Amino acid sequence: MSRYMLIMRVADPSAAEAAMAGVEFDQIIESMGRYNEELIKAGVMLAGEGLCQPEDGFVVDFDSDPPVVTDGPYVEAKELFNGFWIIETSSVEEAKQWARKCPLGPGVKLEVRRVSEIEDFAADNPWVQKEIQWKADLAEKAAKTARAAAGR
Repeated sequence: MSRYMLIMRVADPSAAEAAMAGVEFDQIIESMGRYNEELIKAGVMLAGEGLCQPEDGFVVDFDSDPPVVTDGPYVEAKELFNGFWIIETSSVEEAKQWARKCPLGPGVKLEVRRVSEIEDFAADNPWVQKEIQWKADLAEKAAKTARAAAGR
């Protein structure tokens, strides 16, 4: 099994706005909800979130020392990331099938990237070993939190 990140990119914000003109926001939420539900029922969705407007974010530019933080909106950006999904599929072909089903329209692209797995790195590297331990610690912490919440 491999994990893939589906990154929603708005290529041209004005084109995306025009494509959505006349479409009720409730319709957009419904189509995304149906897509998410289909991913969940198929057992492939691990995470998915929409992103707030760029005015609520910032960019950290590492071209200088110290890095420079610039508040949004990002006038130099040609594309904006609007949301993402992380899915786990048995093949890249299955990931492509799910990506094609996403209810997006003109002016929007979906970039799909495989998420690195710990097995992609040398197992004898001390930082890889630390990463394995960090993930185990986080999983244990999440399990404790879940047990505590269930006991309330």
